[in-house]
Amino acid sequence: MSSTTFTTLACPLDGEPLRQGDGAWRCAAGHGFDIARQGYVNLLPVQHKRSRDPGDSKAMVAARRRFLEAGHYRSIAEAVARAVLMQAPAGGSLSCLDAGCGEGYYLRELARTHEQAQAAGNERTLALLGVDISKWAVLAAAKQQQAATWVVGTNAHLPVQDHSLDVVLCLFGFPVYLEFARVLKPGGVLLRVDAGPDHLRELREIIYPSLKPPRADDDTPPQGFTPLSRETLRDTIDLVGAEPIADLLAMTPHLHRAKAEGRERAAALESLTVTLDVRLTQWVCHSEG
Repeated sequence: MSSTTFTTLACPLDGEPLRQGDGAWRCAAGHGFDIARQGYVNLLPVQHKRSRDPGDSKAMVAARRRFLEAGHYRSIAEAVARAVLMQAPAGGSLSCLDAGCGEGYYLRELARTHEQAQAAGNERTLALLGVDISKWAVLAAAKQQQAATWVVGTNAHLPVQDHSLDVVLCLFGFPVYLEFARVLKPGGVLLRVDAGPDHLRELREIIYPSLKPPRADDDTPPQGFTPLSRETLRDTIDLVGAEPIADLLAMTPHLHRAKAEGRERAAALESLTVTLDVRLTQWVCHSEG
């Protein structure tokens, strides 16, 4: 399975197609966006920022990279890769966006699965795009993998041409369904991964005085989509030492939601067994708007 350059970026200022050349992406109106020496491009105009340095901080990105590269979420990444590759027929091609890609772990695992499939004789072509609002996350992703196109951008205004994608991934992220429907081809697939009621329960029981009751599942399909499939993935991971526990806390919203006492209890741990409980849901896009 081979990879190809992602070619259907759109100008964040006027929505026109971007073309790559001479170290930059440019549209017909003359708007230009330089490709950084690390290989990524910033397509987040200042008017789309809500703060000076939006998204995950450099420290959060480093914590997530250490935790994920240790393989703790590999079972999730493998399930995502299998689901994506099912959308690519043998001999065909597939364009895939990770919307909120972080430091690129899931696209790297997808590319690794590609290589294994190629070695087995399953020839397909894949174009990968990772978009995140954090420049630190995109910088880290670009340093580790050149086979994908890495972009600083926002899910609220994806710098992608209309109806040009086969798959959109939204993994523990913030979905913007109207934008996802706009960039997906009719018949394209949106794949979401969300935390289930028991996800990281053991850590949450330590850092919070009590746990809130789980929210009822909402099976209503988003506008522009029809249900395709849903599965639950459960696993357990053993964290040994203070660093992976601290990294797990740092890469989740719980770091800021927990009070100081809860964070101190977590910091005192030397080992922890944690439940992974995630929902992998797929929808088919039928919108042509």
